[in-house]
Amino acid sequence: MGMQIGIVGKPNVGKSTFFNAATDAHAEIANYPFTTIDANRGVMYVNKPCPCKDFNVKCTPHNSKCINGTRFVPIEAIDVAGLVPDAYKGKGLGNKFLDDLRQAHALIHIIDSSGSTDAEGNPCGAGSYDPIKDVEFLEREINYWFFGIIKKSWETIARRCEVEGKKIDVMLAEKLTGLGVNEKHIYKAIKSINLDTAKPSKWTDDQLLNFSDYIRKLSKPMLIAFNKCDIIPDNFKSKIDEIKNKDYIVIPTSAESELALTNASKKGLIEYKPGNNDFKIINEKELNEKQLKALEYIKSNVLKKYGSTGIQKSIEQAVKMLDLIVVYPVEDETHLTDKEGRVLPDAYFMKRGSNAKDLAYKVHTDLGDHFIRAIDARTHRVIGSDHELKDGDVIRIVSDA
Repeated sequence: MGMQIGIVGKPNVGKSTFFNAATDAHAEIANYPFTTIDANRGVMYVNKPCPCKDFNVKCTPHNSKCINGTRFVPIEAIDVAGLVPDAYKGKGLGNKFLDDLRQAHALIHIIDSSGSTDAEGNPCGAGSYDPIKDVEFLEREINYWFFGIIKKSWETIARRCEVEGKKIDVMLAEKLTGLGVNEKHIYKAIKSINLDTAKPSKWTDDQLLNFSDYIRKLSKPMLIAFNKCDIIPDNFKSKIDEIKNKDYIVIPTSAESELALTNASKKGLIEYKPGNNDFKIINEKELNEKQLKALEYIKSNVLKKYGSTGIQKSIEQAVKMLDLIVVYPVEDETHLTDKEGRVLPDAYFMKRGSNAKDLAYKVHTDLGDHFIRAIDARTHRVIGSDHELKDGDVIRIVSDA
């Protein structure tokens, strides 16, 4: 399974608008094979420099797209079911919400920065609801969800560790693997809060909840999209720093503005690239007074004030949080082609620290199983299975498959 980013948030904060803006932004370039996308899944794109410029070749991408030397690399987005209080107890769409969440490797939490939606997502007067409560609410839901899963079989796990000499991190990793939690996360969490691995039966509920909190931070890194940034009340601007003090990345966003700009761009009315700090009107005669005013409003209150609508920035930042690099596998390192002659055909996200053999497995299980060596197309040097890959590497895998 590839990397997936969950878009989360309560009703009326602009979550669906954000999801649509983030996944529709490059809909016209999505001509590559991808898994079936249903109603709550979509594809977002991360902009990376394409190696075609370095090699001075014209690429023919297969699983992505290149426009003027910028490679748009796809990553899957999940529009997570709406948040409800006590979702971890199965209330509302709680089970659906947690099932969606299970699949996400990182989260973009959409929050109404104007404070005009209450805890349930009902409209209320601007500035009358503290958006920081939403951050704490989501933390609590995920923490208690993890805690409930661990607690369910805790006595058995603790006993097996103490009586049979099983390692606690291995036992917990088996239990939590379906949530995207691995042994490294568990080891780091145990070390951070100094838990006694020899006597897990002595761990208190408070310690287990603290452990769950660490596991959430490590396995589901989250950034805050401070949405509706064009209407933040003056007394709420300090909220950005307050949330940053909780160790979150906060990005002011305007999903409505992004959607308006990408729609105008698709219709050929403006020239706009997601992530840019400006747009160019190319067909003013086709725009009525209301549309011109709307575009001027976006330019003044969003683009000039914040440097962009924040949507593309959120996607790029989520990939940074996951510490991903992009690698380009080829079958001929001289011509940079695959067996069908396509130049620099595929771009794959890999976890930083991945090696050549990991890439072989990413491309195909047989390539990994029968790996012999790899060749770095930039240096033409032979590299071994444990060679650590770098962002932008172009690699040929040699196998006897």
